[in-house]
Amino acid sequence: MSRYSPSVRTALFAGAAFAGLVAAPAFAQDSTPAAPSQTEEATEYDGDIVVTARRREERLLDVPGAVTAISGAKLEAQGAIDVTDISNLAPNVTFENSRGTNSTLTAFIRGVGQQDPVPGFEAGVGIYLDDIYLNRPQAAVLDIYEVERIEVLRGPQGTLYGRNTIGGALKYVTKALPDQLTVSARGTYGSYNQLDGVLTVSGPVGAGFKFGGSVARLTRDGFGKNLHNGLENYNKDVWATRGTLEFESPDNRMSIRVAGDYSWDKSNPRNGHRLFPSMLTNAPVLSNVFDTRAGLNNPKQDVQGGGLAMTARAELSDNITIKSISAWRKDRSYAPIDFDSLPSVDVDVPAVYRNEQISQEFQLAYSSEKLNGILGFYYLDAEASTAFDVILGTTGAALSLPGFNAYTAGRVKTQTPSIYGDFTYDLTPQFSISVGGRYTWDKRDAWVYKASKLGGTSPEFGGTATVLGAPSTNFNGKANFQKFTPRASLSFKPSPDHTLYASYSKGFKGGGFDPRGSANIAPETNGTPGIQYDEIYNFIGFDPETVDSYEIGWKGSLFDRSLNFAINGFYAKYNNVQIPGSVGVDANKDGIFESFAGVTTNAARADFKGIEAEFNARLARDYAGPGSAFTLDGSLGYIDARYKEFYVNGVNVAGQRHIQNTPEWTLSGTLGTYLPVGDGRLNVSTSVSYRSKTYQFETAIPWLDQDGYALWDANLTYSFGEDGRYTIGVHGKNLANQRYITSGYNYLTYNPVTKTYASTLGLEGVATAFYGNPRQVFGTFSLKF
Repeated sequence: MSRYSPSVRTALFAGAAFAGLVAAPAFAQDSTPAAPSQTEEATEYDGDIVVTARRREERLLDVPGAVTAISGAKLEAQGAIDVTDISNLAPNVTFENSRGTNSTLTAFIRGVGQQDPVPGFEAGVGIYLDDIYLNRPQAAVLDIYEVERIEVLRGPQGTLYGRNTIGGALKYVTKALPDQLTVSARGTYGSYNQLDGVLTVSGPVGAGFKFGGSVARLTRDGFGKNLHNGLENYNKDVWATRGTLEFESPDNRMSIRVAGDYSWDKSNPRNGHRLFPSMLTNAPVLSNVFDTRAGLNNPKQDVQGGGLAMTARAELSDNITIKSISAWRKDRSYAPIDFDSLPSVDVDVPAVYRNEQISQEFQLAYSSEKLNGILGFYYLDAEASTAFDVILGTTGAALSLPGFNAYTAGRVKTQTPSIYGDFTYDLTPQFSISVGGRYTWDKRDAWVYKASKLGGTSPEFGGTATVLGAPSTNFNGKANFQKFTPRASLSFKPSPDHTLYASYSKGFKGGGFDPRGSANIAPETNGTPGIQYDEIYNFIGFDPETVDSYEIGWKGSLFDRSLNFAINGFYAKYNNVQIPGSVGVDANKDGIFESFAGVTTNAARADFKGIEAEFNARLARDYAGPGSAFTLDGSLGYIDARYKEFYVNGVNVAGQRHIQNTPEWTLSGTLGTYLPVGDGRLNVSTSVSYRSKTYQFETAIPWLDQDGYALWDANLTYSFGEDGRYTIGVHGKNLANQRYITSGYNYLTYNPVTKTYASTLGLEGVATAFYGNPRQVFGTFSLKF
């Protein structure tokens, strides 16, 4: 049942209908030549990529900003499985599965992101499905099927579309519907019994109307086993579907697109690998990093999410276009998280996440010979909630409290209207100036509840636990934040194939409330507290953060467009950084940590500076006949990311802290060739990507932090016939079978004097790692008719 009233739903979705009504007179303008299509597609011609990063169709090398655009065809040829594969192609980005899940996305760009997927935190990186902003990262690990392109925009965003985001944006753009009936199928079989299938049917269904639908079934056995209950570990069991209905007027001046999607992830719990023998039962470390002994499997892992969107566009004149984007999304994730990865009931966390959002956006675009720009309004109404047990059975036994449970529930409501604008004026054919700005109002309304329970699992997860004593927290809080964030850039084109630019942008991420926070037992760690909403604000609430980002860059094309490149340098001052975390709590100082709390502060200030370079080159054209060439693609990212201030109990410990999920170096290179063979075309490529040392948290944890590593992939595909109607391929991922940690849990401390470890939550000791995929080899086929 949706929490939104019919009046709110009607008012928001009326936006799309309004745009359609405004456009209705276009049917009578048949004698007017059609304006250029405002397509959202990316196309390649003569080495150029055309994108709409600035809400108008232009070559990628003309965009004065750091944008990586990767076509769906290229992703398919390289065997990409989901959006996390982009981390191996784009500089200074980290996209990975969040801890303990196949479906929740952890995203960082240039040091800005969000590790924990709990409600209450705005994303540092905006995730978009077409034009729709996904307010929460649950169900955001989108599989790559029927994708036109994926764009990665680095640096603050918000003056051109959607939600303001402080670090950047990841945009997943689906394919436009074809003009003729098309049926396509794609299948995959490979290592670990990977078996994927995608079926798509689309085409015209009447005058001006097109319909398309896709169904995907994605499965794989586990990379390891749960040695306790026999379940596959790191397996995949996903159903997904998308459907689209499009209408375009005869003169192409009006269009309406209605799209819906749904995914259901029934994979087993994704449990981690213990890095140390258990402290209580002395269970040894397992030899296979993908194996586990986790005992918790209640509730069953179950992630369902999807939504509806309607986009209406109308060209009011040759210069003015209006666009309305209306959307509703909802998801629900049940997850059994076994922190200690042992059969012991020791930090076992049955959890549920629920999210619902509704958004409305209006855009008014102006286009002329010298002036191009956009004005927009965006509104988001969202509710995110979580509930979870922290079952400390071993601790409870030590305290004579059977089935001791530190229960937490939290809900955060967000309402955020904003207005934005961005215009570019061509001072001369070579010089252009762009200015933009956004004003954002963020309203938060939060409820946080914490209570001790006895008897194990709560009724919400099928148990019979009862509350012990009075709740330790029953907090209600409200907060309002508002900010103006400007952007400006100057670009110079010494020739049509070269662009030099300099830009400044300000990013803003609103404050909020940590739904894991505790009103009276969480330790105070922030030496510079923020706004005092009440006496417990510093335990639960946190303030906004901002970033000032400066960038210079050069994009160009050389040698008859055989070499395309982009290089930029950036500097950013990151202020009032929100530092989320969680700790075990020893309320009575007896050495036993009998509770758990989230602790989020604005303890830090950081500086980022770095360089990014990307290129693609076609070498030795026609070396094996017309249409053949060697290709070389590459990227390089370097970032010097350092905390300048990081206060703990009033002491600046910045020299002992690190930026999490942000390696200093990211590099990739792909060498390939395509050439005619028979009546078809053969593509062969091999890729190597490298990431330097990555810290999982702000404090160094030697047993969890990942040293630098490289991944090696290879791909071979063959397309039959000139139209490439049939394609087969063989793909190898991580061919060197590299083992590398992507995330983990830690509730251990190390005393270098006594050379001993101590647990800060539970008695077994939690130091659990999650790993990237091992070697995979799989074959693919696709057909279209």
